Amino acid sequence: MPELTRARSMLFMPGSRADMIAKVPRFAADVAVVDLEDAVAAGDKASARRTAAAAIDALGPENPSTVLVRVNPVGTPWFAGDIAAAAGCGAAGIVVPKLATQPQLSQVREALAAHSWPGALVIAGIETVLGAADARTLLAGGAGGLSAAYFGAEDYVADIGGRRSPGGEEVLYARSQVCVAAYLAGLPAIDQVVTDIADDELFLADARRGQSLGYQGKMCIHPRQVGLAHQVFTPTPDEVAHAQAVLAAGAAGVGVVDGQMVDEVHVRMARAVLAASPARRAGREPAGHHRVQAGADRQPRRDRAADRARLP
Repeated sequence: MPELTRARSMLFMPGSRADMIAKVPRFAADVAVVDLEDAVAAGDKASARRTAAAAIDALGPENPSTVLVRVNPVGTPWFAGDIAAAAGCGAAGIVVPKLATQPQLSQVREALAAHSWPGALVIAGIETVLGAADARTLLAGGAGGLSAAYFGAEDYVADIGGRRSPGGEEVLYARSQVCVAAYLAGLPAIDQVVTDIADDELFLADARRGQSLGYQGKMCIHPRQVGLAHQVFTPTPDEVAHAQAVLAAGAAGVGVVDGQMVDEVHVRMARAVLAASPARRAGREPAGHHRVQAGADRQPRRDRAADRARLP
């Protein structure tokens, strides 16, 4: 399964703006999304595809970001052409907005297979009432081909007919539902946007709320938000040291770290922590002391799929 191990920030930019796409290396988001959906008017879709593909191909090897293309939703007149354009350029994968049903997910798989693109990263956008309500089933069913999921609060509220508020209480249930569903499917979860690009404190507060819920990163709609997202979602030295201890215990077969059992789920999470760590990417090893216990009398917990199957 294609893995997206680092998604502290996911920055969106219009597919029609070659000048912005050229600046992707400077923006240094973990994930850069060239948007053919909301950011492009219906009459400009075809030209935006060509612009986006050429601009992505022009990015140099020094680009630090994972570059994806957000296609238009399954069932729209533009979906097939968007997939073809993404598969034919240097993008690492696609972002599929408004995923809500298993048949839609099957159409995504079929479209990727038609272009011989089995290694494409695929991020699922959960941003409708049906998608949020059925997120657990949808993401579990796509765990073999999905790389991550995001929660789109603005489209969700528009779909349900609600109203946005400063505290975000109206999306708390759906926001939590998507995060829990992603966790159970073993996928990174990327949090909602903050539309006020001038209010850094609002962004930081909302990102911290998302982190507290379990999200691993934040969608960004302006380059200035990238650094703010990294400020919240970059692991601390203690978190990095704990992740290293978990990997050491996992390599030993079975074990306990700081009194908690270690299984494959924790090993995957530890790898994600290290992938997001600047110290790790620079080759440094943060110091830390974590008690690791291993032995034949310790049994790892059931894997997440088994746990999920037992839930009501």
